[in-house]
Amino acid sequence: MRTTRPWRPVGRSTARLGRPGAITGEGEDVALDFTAIDFETANSSGASACAVGLARVRDGRVVATDAWLIKPPAGHDHFAPVNVGIHGIRPSDVSDAPGWSAQLDRLTAFAGADVLVAHNAGFDMSVLRRACAATGDECPPYRYLCSVQMSRKTYVLDSYRLPLVAAEAGCSPFAHHDALADAVACAEITIDCARRAGAADVHALAAHLGVRVSQIAVEPARAVA
Repeated sequence: MRTTRPWRPVGRSTARLGRPGAITGEGEDVALDFTAIDFETANSSGASACAVGLARVRDGRVVATDAWLIKPPAGHDHFAPVNVGIHGIRPSDVSDAPGWSAQLDRLTAFAGADVLVAHNAGFDMSVLRRACAATGDECPPYRYLCSVQMSRKTYVLDSYRLPLVAAEAGCSPFAHHDALADAVACAEITIDCARRAGAADVHALAAHLGVRVSQIAVEPARAVA
């Protein structure tokens, strides 16, 4: 029986700074602070996280990024061919990767107490919630925004898939379904939405666009045998 580890917010992150020239966008006219996040999964189970990418935004600029592979929780660790075909991650790639519980502190250290932003945030927040449920970890009760919802209120497009929205926001082409590239694109879309809206922070942006800053609904964690 594994003892459940309670979640607590962690302070400053030791994540590396993004490479110069790797980030697009000016960001000079918004004071936005948030963390963008993207998960890739091994199969259709929301608990099957196999990669995460993170991009920290301060004063409307991406100032730090981090990404790593994750060994999915036991019982959720089958790699479906369709998923492998999407992101290219195979079982051998995660054989030495940290498991969900082992990497959770690294994730929360990077994000701190930020509002999280994800493209189709319902999916990414469900990965957080379901992977924690599968391992018995307490799920961080993060507040979050969805960049798909914000994009629908900002751009007129035939599709709101991440690459198409990113192009409209002025982002350079990127490797879609690479967790880090997707997180950075999500961050840049959010910055562009705020710039167009003239919003000074994520709460003002949400209010201007008529979208909600939601919060992950979590239940007390249970011990996992």
